[in-house]
Amino acid sequence: MSDSELARQVTDELFWDPKVDNSAIAVTVDHGTVTLRGTVGTFREKREAKQDAERVYGVKSVANELDVRIMNDDRRSDADLRGSVLQAMTLNGAIPSTIDAKVDEGVVRLTGTANWQFQREEAESVAGNIIGVMGVVDEVQLVAPGPTAHDIEHSIKKAMERNAKLDAESVSVESSNGTITLKGTVSSWADHDEAVSAAWAAPGVTRVKDHILVAY
Repeated sequence: MSDSELARQVTDELFWDPKVDNSAIAVTVDHGTVTLRGTVGTFREKREAKQDAERVYGVKSVANELDVRIMNDDRRSDADLRGSVLQAMTLNGAIPSTIDAKVDEGVVRLTGTANWQFQREEAESVAGNIIGVMGVVDEVQLVAPGPTAHDIEHSIKKAMERNAKLDAESVSVESSNGTITLKGTVSSWADHDEAVSAAWAAPGVTRVKDHILVAY
């Protein structure tokens, strides 16, 4: 697929998503790398636009350069935003109380610790959905006692083998001090995401080095 055709496909995908106002979003493509420029009204919309672009077949990577411009009616003080973020995280049972949030000029900075990657991702998602938030910086540290490297590698490979969408033989897994290194080649971003998710789901994992190549 040519870059111009890929840009059209991404633009169509943005138009198709009712959660995204694509009228102020410009799409350019250079050798499969998509760049999104323009303005959106919420941080959630910026995040959704990137996910839309990543879904399009042929996209290698997405540079999300969209600016978030909050309408005057939705502008809120940093203290008000922090209170809303903390309340939303408290009401979410998946987010541990060890995660804190600070706000500076509309940007939420998440700090503290968590035992699992999904807890960190949930906190980031919840914070990004609060009206008035301009951006989210995730500095939550993963701290968890883990099993041996061999046990981690084995559990991740088994998880990949159980996944009907993923060819487990195409991805290698290496573990060292809680850091997982994934290498190999997959045929779609969906396969890529499944492999990364399998790695993060293993107990004791604190970091995932993603060296998986998506080759169409």
